[in-house]
Amino acid sequence: MPKMKTNRAVAKRFKMTGTGKLKRMKCNKNHILEKKSPKRKRNLRKATLVDKTMQNNYKRVLPYL
Repeated sequence: MPKMKTNRAVAKRFKMTGTGKLKRMKCNKNHILEKKSPKRKRNLRKATLVDKTMQNNYKRVLPYL
C-alpha cells in the first residue's frame, strides 16, 4: 500500500497540541486594521482550537501529524 500524502496547505496552518487537539491562528489580522479596535486586534493574536466538528476532517488530511 502506498504512503499517504499530507495536505501541505493544511499542515502549514495547524499544529497539534499535547492532548491531540488541533491549534490554529485566528483570521482577519492581515489588512484593513485601522478600523479595528486595539482590543479586537489584540484578541486576534491569540491561537485557538479547531472546532470539534471539523477536527476529524483535518486529521484525515494530516495522517502523520
